[in-house]
Amino acid sequence: MLRQIAVDCPRTVPDVTFFQDPQIQKSLERILYTWAIRHPASGYVQGINDLVTPFLIVFLSEHLEGNMDTWSMENLSLQDVSNIEADCYWCLSKFLDGMQDHYTFAQPGIQRLVFRLKELVHRIDEPLSKHIEEQGLEFLQFAFRWFNCLLIREVPFHLVTRLWDTYLAEGDYLPDFLVYISASFLLTWSEKLQKLDFQEMVMFLQHLPTRNWAHHELEMVLSRAYMWHTMFKSSPSHLAN
Repeated sequence: MLRQIAVDCPRTVPDVTFFQDPQIQKSLERILYTWAIRHPASGYVQGINDLVTPFLIVFLSEHLEGNMDTWSMENLSLQDVSNIEADCYWCLSKFLDGMQDHYTFAQPGIQRLVFRLKELVHRIDEPLSKHIEEQGLEFLQFAFRWFNCLLIREVPFHLVTRLWDTYLAEGDYLPDFLVYISASFLLTWSEKLQKLDFQEMVMFLQHLPTRNWAHHELEMVLSRAYMWHTMFKSSPSHLAN
């Protein structure tokens, strides 16, 4: 387990230079290993390393000034580092409390959300749903990573704290709301996707054109998600289990 964590930490947020600092990678290792041994039902699962990063950035920002690109762990005392790691551990633990079955064997929680996403997309955008089905594309082929990493790999890192604000505000209802956010995210490119064949859709969904997104684009995704959630939450039968 520790070996897998050590392999994954250098791969965490590769586009952000700060996360290539060996000291920050060691902090990530300690947080993840502590979480894993205290949650034996799941242990460490690839993708959880990404989920620590927003907490890490927020707590580090209380001690480091300026742009994240200029930060250095050498400017922190050992006590500061220890406190930050402890805060990140407890936040991650609380954050994942309601999503434990996302990371247990076979990840049934994620399988369930993927099924519900498929049902919701069919309800909201039948032409896209039909096209995806006709092309033989399974939702699991692209949405599994979305739910496993909570979309953190699909948007620029500077938008992640805004995304986490929404997640934390949802509390125990987050897994349910993730379905709506993911549907809104997917339907951003509905017209484009309906013009693509199977292989083109796979490539497009693996490399979504979000690199230049600003807060406006993310707010649109979240606004649609809230709207659909409000419309459908009083009709529980719209998503059959």
